[in-house]
Amino acid sequence: MKQTVFAVITVASLFLGATSCSQQPSAKDQTTVPAEFTISKEKLMDKIKGGWAGQTIGCTYGGPTEFKYNGTMIQEYVPIVWPDGYIKWWYENVPGLYDDVYMDLTFVDVFDRLGLDAPVDSFAMAFATAGYTLWHANQSARYNILQGIMPPASGHWLNNPHADDLDYQIEADYAGLMSPGMPNTASEISDKIGHIMNYGDGWYGGVYVGAMYSLSFISDDIGFIVTEALKTIPEQSTYYKCMSDVIRWHKEYPDDWKRTWFECEKKWSSDIGCPDGVFVPFNIDAVINSAYILIGLLYGEGDFYKTLDISTRCGQDSDCNPASAGGILGTILGYSRIPDYWMKNLREVENMDFAYTTISLNKTYQMGFDQALQVIERNGGSVSGDEVTIKCQQPVAVRYEKAFEGMYPIEKVAVNKNLSDVGELPFEGTGAVFKGFVNAKDDKYVAKVEMYLDGELVETANLPASYTTRRNDLFWKYQLPKGKHTATFKWLNPRNDVSVHFGEILIYSDAPKEIVHQ
Repeated sequence: MKQTVFAVITVASLFLGATSCSQQPSAKDQTTVPAEFTISKEKLMDKIKGGWAGQTIGCTYGGPTEFKYNGTMIQEYVPIVWPDGYIKWWYENVPGLYDDVYMDLTFVDVFDRLGLDAPVDSFAMAFATAGYTLWHANQSARYNILQGIMPPASGHWLNNPHADDLDYQIEADYAGLMSPGMPNTASEISDKIGHIMNYGDGWYGGVYVGAMYSLSFISDDIGFIVTEALKTIPEQSTYYKCMSDVIRWHKEYPDDWKRTWFECEKKWSSDIGCPDGVFVPFNIDAVINSAYILIGLLYGEGDFYKTLDISTRCGQDSDCNPASAGGILGTILGYSRIPDYWMKNLREVENMDFAYTTISLNKTYQMGFDQALQVIERNGGSVSGDEVTIKCQQPVAVRYEKAFEGMYPIEKVAVNKNLSDVGELPFEGTGAVFKGFVNAKDDKYVAKVEMYLDGELVETANLPASYTTRRNDLFWKYQLPKGKHTATFKWLNPRNDVSVHFGEILIYSDAPKEIVHQ
């Protein structure tokens, strides 16, 4: 999910062709979740390893294209390479690529240290104080937590303008991998941890991904898995409606993933919440990016290459989406059935710690396996010798929640002034987000700034200069009376060597703006 310009390895002769040596899982045409499922320890471990391996491979495959194709697909003539030593190169040169994985591992580690009943604050503080850089809903949540706003308030849309973004979606793999055949248990885990950074559709992205992982232990029928997992999502939600459409379009156009992609773009590509994604092609919303995961899984038809390639070529967050698709398919196939073409690169790094952690893939496999056994036993299953019996769960919808309801972006106004020159900032609507940043050589400096609306003090904010602890958006205020408003700001601890820069204002109203042409 990084907004980074990645280094590119140019290996013109080494890109993946149109054929692959992947094995497809046998179609079962499954229609129901069984009451009970028995699996050997060896196969359970194989599937857990496959999930983590597939996620890591998918993240690497899509890394160079991340957010370079926004609102457009990556055409077939654009090579996506897979040279020897590729994963190791990224590990050593751009380790931040693997935020999909090492953020998962933050939560895996807390479970490992504190047990299954670890309180949510333990996860929140581990996440907020980690050394890695964050963006969007994650960074807004980190800021909130460090300012004393704890979950679930840290992820709520009134406190987090990025609440609908895909942040938890890319971090929810662990929840499904530790809950084999138990999608509702995965949802319970996601309820606790996913609300650290997300709400509504943003949270549903992680719930759905976790449920797909969970069901991948007990079925190899992709159509069944994606449909059954969707039962964990409330039907009235935008997220559910979009995923339902993708499943339906796949049936209507079974041989044309691009047609389904176009239908998604027409109907579901509008962003409302993310201040960085409104009025521009960039879209990090969970809904559209989950659709790309689903397109990859359905049209990939169990083929590892096709699944990664299609979910990548859908564009936008094109490393995170194949990471989720690859992890889910890796769980279905199992580690032992992921083709060697992919695995020879992975084996080179399995004993290397991920950035910002002391955890390698090999250690992750064992931690994930141990936690899965604990969850299985806690939920009525049993472990006897080499045999594991899972009490499977019929998926149940989580509660309905909706962010940014009744809000419509109507205008983005450029400011491009430092606070000392801003004066009054008028706007007309029901809400506004003021984007900008603090510029200081001393990254320990924290600007203290008051925000006034219509002459009344509404907030005194701490604005760190540090990029790691920054506030994503300087100020925001929603649910205002419709009408004209004026914002003013007072800097309480100014310094001559520091600037508080206002970039632009995103303005909302209670109805779409009518475009009138003369």
